Amino acid sequence: MDFKKEIDINDLPKHIAVIMDGNGRWAKKHGKMRIFGHQNGVKSVRETSEAAAEIGIKYLTLYAFSTENWNRPKKEVDALMTLLVHTIESEIKTLNKNNIRLEAIGDLENLPKKSYSKLIEAIESTKNNDRMTLILALSYSSRWEIVNAVKKIAEKISKNEISSDMIDQKLFSSFLTTSKYPDPELLIRTSGEFRVSNFLLWQIAYAELYFTQKLWPDFRKDDLYEAILNYQKRERRFGMISEQINIQK
Repeated sequence: MDFKKEIDINDLPKHIAVIMDGNGRWAKKHGKMRIFGHQNGVKSVRETSEAAAEIGIKYLTLYAFSTENWNRPKKEVDALMTLLVHTIESEIKTLNKNNIRLEAIGDLENLPKKSYSKLIEAIESTKNNDRMTLILALSYSSRWEIVNAVKKIAEKISKNEISSDMIDQKLFSSFLTTSKYPDPELLIRTSGEFRVSNFLLWQIAYAELYFTQKLWPDFRKDDLYEAILNYQKRERRFGMISEQINIQK
C-alpha cells in the first residue's frame, strides 16, 4: 500500500513528536554493541525528517537523549555524545538543502562543551530555514521541564512581576521549553513499548498516541506515512461528543 498517496494533505498534524526507541535491542539482534544501534538510528532520523518536511509537517520533535539517560554506562554516554557531534556536523548541509531549521529543548548546558558548541553552531546555521522545524529533545525530561517552569514562575512572583491569580494554563505553558511551538497532535513511539517515558507530558495531553513494533533503526518514510494515515482515521473529540464535532466541521 502506498501510504503517502492515501494521506489527506489538508488534515496533517502540524506537530509530530517521536520517541525513538529500540536502538539497543536492534544492535543486540545483530550481535553488535549498543552504539551500533544508535549509529544506524541516524539514518532513520534523516529519513523521518525528510519525509515529514516533504509532506508538509511544520514541527517534528525527536526524543534524542533524556535526563535519565545520563545514568547509563559512561562508555555508552560518551559514545552517544561523540555520535551527536559527528551527526550534527554531517547533517547541517542536508538540513539547509531541505530548508529545515534545527532547534533544541532540554537542559542543554548540561551537555559536554563540544556537543553544546556544535549544537548551537547548527542552530545558528539553519535559523533562517522555514520549511520545517526539527526539534531535538536533549538532556530533556518532562518532569525536569515542569519543575523548572514552576521555579521560574515562583521567582517572578517573589519579584512581584506576576501574581498567583495570573497563573493559568496559558501562562504556565509560556514558561515551558516548548513555549513557541504548538502542542504535538501525534506522538509516535517505536519498538513496541507502550509508555511515554517522561516525554512532553504537559504538551501531549490531547495528542493521538501511535505505537509500532518497528525498532527505531528500521523506521523509514513509509512508517511515518502509515502513522499519519492512522492519525487521520481517528476522531479527535477533545472532551466533546461526536455530534458536536460533526456540527463544527
